[in-house]
Amino acid sequence: MSQYFARKPLKVLLEEAEGENRLRRVLGPAALTSLGVGAIIGTGIFVLTGVAAHDKAGPAIILSFIVSGIACIFAALSYAEFASMVPVAGSAYTYAYATLGELFAWIIGWDLILEYAVASATVAHGWSHYFQDFISILGLKLGNAISQSPFDFSPTTGYLT
Repeated sequence: MSQYFARKPLKVLLEEAEGENRLRRVLGPAALTSLGVGAIIGTGIFVLTGVAAHDKAGPAIILSFIVSGIACIFAALSYAEFASMVPVAGSAYTYAYATLGELFAWIIGWDLILEYAVASATVAHGWSHYFQDFISILGLKLGNAISQSPFDFSPTTGYLT
């Protein structure tokens, strides 16, 4: 059981960062900024969150922005603290491995993969609709078998269609 909570000492992490099989930081400020803007903007899917907040929160929308801003500040401070404690590449996985142990690092690693997969699939779905709109200008239309999802949720009936 203790192997699941075994932590990797900072000295070992730093030695691995010096070796040949290390993660290299190759993205510059422009590339990182582009990735961040692309992840935020995506295809407009995250605008729906704002629409829902507007429709459901009413006058409390300002409070919801303040609360989410405070949460973002704490997340940024947490990552800054992690990065100063463990100054190697590897994100939350490496930080968890150094502080919480192998089991938590494994869970966080798979959580990151799931997060990126779901976000990428959602953005790809949005771009596929843009592509379908574009080719419709040219007079082309894809069949429903490849242009629609195999099932869809109907908000009016509450059932899958």
